[in-house]
Amino acid sequence: MTNAENKKLSARGYTLIELVVAVGLFALVMLLASGAYLVIIGANRQAQAVATGIDNLSFALETMTRDIRTGSQYCGSGLPACTANSFSFENQDKVPTTYEFDQVHDSITKNGAALTDSSIEVTSLAFYPVGTAATSAGDYEQARVTIVVSGSVLVGPGKPPQQFTIETGATMRGSDI
Repeated sequence: MTNAENKKLSARGYTLIELVVAVGLFALVMLLASGAYLVIIGANRQAQAVATGIDNLSFALETMTRDIRTGSQYCGSGLPACTANSFSFENQDKVPTTYEFDQVHDSITKNGAALTDSSIEVTSLAFYPVGTAATSAGDYEQARVTIVVSGSVLVGPGKPPQQFTIETGATMRGSDI
């Protein structure tokens, strides 16, 4: 064999060592990429759980404020007494309605029915009504209520819950003066 033929035979392919190194590098890159992918999937699941919980809480607060805005007789006669954790009024259909904090289930209820699901753990619900007294008692302010809700959104097993505190307000649409 000539020297040129010898070079031609040796340049035909990769050696076993080169293949082992190439496969090892490929495996390392794939291991790092799959680890990052799994972290992103976990973060996405956590974000979705928080978004679902906050959407549920948002729905509960919107229901409360809509009913309170269109209602009347805030803490009025013949209704259950308003306390720091409950608020009573007549809704737009003149049906007595009470929103309150259910300490047993850590939820917000409307006439005893839960408004929040189990992914929301409410730790406090406070109502601060203003202008709910009669004009004969010297109250000439438009009736309104401030609602403050605190609690946490459960994200998933082994994950710490996300804390929240939300404040909103509702003013009676019709004049009570």
